[in-house]
Amino acid sequence: MPKKNIHIVKGEKGWDVKREGAPKASKNFDTKAEAQKYANKQGQKDKVEVIPHKKDGKFQKTGRSSFGNDPCPPKDEK
Repeated sequence: MPKKNIHIVKGEKGWDVKREGAPKASKNFDTKAEAQKYANKQGQKDKVEVIPHKKDGKFQKTGRSSFGNDPCPPKDEK
């Protein structure tokens, strides 16, 4: 079974790194930068996408990293 993508979301205290569909965060950080660094390492290791969110929960356009099986060329670059 393939691993699920990783999301960086605003938590009750700081920023959470969370797998898609997981009820709880994998890890919590004081800053978003720390969460991004950890999530990118996990994304590389597991070959999945890292998807950061804004404080309001919406997807953030920048900072998204893909370490998985990307289509060639990517769908958004046709």
